[in-house]
Amino acid sequence: MAPKRGREGKKSTWPTIKSKPDLKTTHLKETHLFTVQNFFTTAESKAFVEAAESLGFAHQGSLGPAKGEAYRDNDRISVSDPILAETIWESGLKRIFSDIKIRGKVAVGLNPNIRFYRYKVGQRFGRHIDESVDLGEGRRTHYTLLIYLSGSKANDDSSGNRDSSTQSLVGGETVFYDDRRAVVAEVAPVEGMALLHIHGDKCMLHEARAVTKNVKYILRSDVAFA
Repeated sequence: MAPKRGREGKKSTWPTIKSKPDLKTTHLKETHLFTVQNFFTTAESKAFVEAAESLGFAHQGSLGPAKGEAYRDNDRISVSDPILAETIWESGLKRIFSDIKIRGKVAVGLNPNIRFYRYKVGQRFGRHIDESVDLGEGRRTHYTLLIYLSGSKANDDSSGNRDSSTQSLVGGETVFYDDRRAVVAEVAPVEGMALLHIHGDKCMLHEARAVTKNVKYILRSDVAFA
């Protein structure tokens, strides 16, 4: 793919993303929340981390709950790239969303605003909801897409044991709450796994817990409907 300009005019060449026709989804506790294992391969995940690091992250914070904002402490990159958004969408998401409708609208692609988040040890994002965004031309976002670029390996055993190597990520779970603030789901980062959840007026309160070992990387976008 062609080089893309990022922050401060720097260039990064996005990794090639292979088509994945056999993706399987796992729905969690009868919610509008599901995961997709192996959405990115290990090689793709690592290549996106390298590309993001080459652009350079900027710290992102907030005024905190006392000022009406969720606590936030992470590093961020934002790029507008319709080609990258379309490539990710066509690699497998389009098929997954083929039967999902929101108020009679169908999924038409991803928000071209692609964000990369980096959480180092101690960094986290407090409880919050994700807002729906009007993209114009009748398109509005209704689902958040998170792709974990680091985490445990997808082939770790079912007992929950993680890779014990020095590169293993510890902490950084995405946790969802119901209206009574009870935990509905805890999603531990798995390298290459995608997490999708409805946002806007049906968004569940959620947070990103603090990382306690190594670094969590995420690619974020939104699914648009029209």
